[in-house]
Amino acid sequence: MNNSLNRYDGLRAFRWENDALELLDQRRLPHTVDWVRCHTAKDVAEAIRDLVVRGAPAIGIAAAYGTVLASRGSHFEDDVLLLRAARPTAVNLMWAMDRMVAVADSGSDRLLVEARTIEQEDLAANQCMSKWGAERLDRGCGVLTHCNTGSLATAGLGTALGVIRYGYAAGKIQRVFAGETRPWLQGARLTAWELSEDGIPVQLIADAAAAHLMHSGQVQWVVVGADRIAANGDVANKIGTYALALAARHHGLRTMVVAASSSIDMRTLDGEAIPIELRDPEELLSFAGQAVAPTGVTAWNPVFDITPAELVDVLVTEKGLVEHPNRARMHDLFGA
Repeated sequence: MNNSLNRYDGLRAFRWENDALELLDQRRLPHTVDWVRCHTAKDVAEAIRDLVVRGAPAIGIAAAYGTVLASRGSHFEDDVLLLRAARPTAVNLMWAMDRMVAVADSGSDRLLVEARTIEQEDLAANQCMSKWGAERLDRGCGVLTHCNTGSLATAGLGTALGVIRYGYAAGKIQRVFAGETRPWLQGARLTAWELSEDGIPVQLIADAAAAHLMHSGQVQWVVVGADRIAANGDVANKIGTYALALAARHHGLRTMVVAASSSIDMRTLDGEAIPIELRDPEELLSFAGQAVAPTGVTAWNPVFDITPAELVDVLVTEKGLVEHPNRARMHDLFGA
């Protein structure tokens, strides 16, 4: 990796130590840095479901290590099902579980090797994608990103945030904006924290300010990650991504989606077939334990949306770039 990127690649969201998985508790960042120690597959599944760890690649890696823990218990099949069901939208979790189950008969040590391999492959993919994505950026440009796609969401460096790190180190990016990303504020709490730790200037905006920001001329690219990409190029990502892509197209901006091939689901024909996770309405009705809506008000809380492929200008993966993705171009790169 480029030496100028070394300072941007020290953060990790998980570690395997003394036969247990330790996860950086992302619910408590940025003000408290704490680790949650998982001794069982059930612990890992609960940590994924409760957002101790989040981000599609990181969820898959955590589940892989959870499978190692499952192999050391007496209910392997049940634990595997528990891990698979932890969160439904990100395909990386199922992809990682399929790889782990395929070698399960070889024993716990072999499973640990496979989990570490999945982690290492993700980091290598991020390094590759970051370079390729940054090469597409215009010198002196401004970028807007959404949610958190950095080291906290991956094995390291990040997907969309990796492109931003690489682009900033290469002198291409002049301005970085991050949407707050309601209701969990991953942009405000996590992305802004990661970039601040790196010394990369970032301006936070309210999610609703994005279209006005685009109109101001301060950004030229929207750069986001993905939790699942269908065979026709439709993208499932954090709720609000669809609105950003629509606004970007209206204002003549370009939208870049950065995702490892483990997020590509060629078995899912289009975005309509991707399951969208609905979470507890209380995540919208309250904040930090305090009610923010009147008693009796209900809420609808989908945490992902589908951005149609025609709104994506370029998809960046470690296997290559797909310009204006559609079914034929996705098939050419990723097969049937």
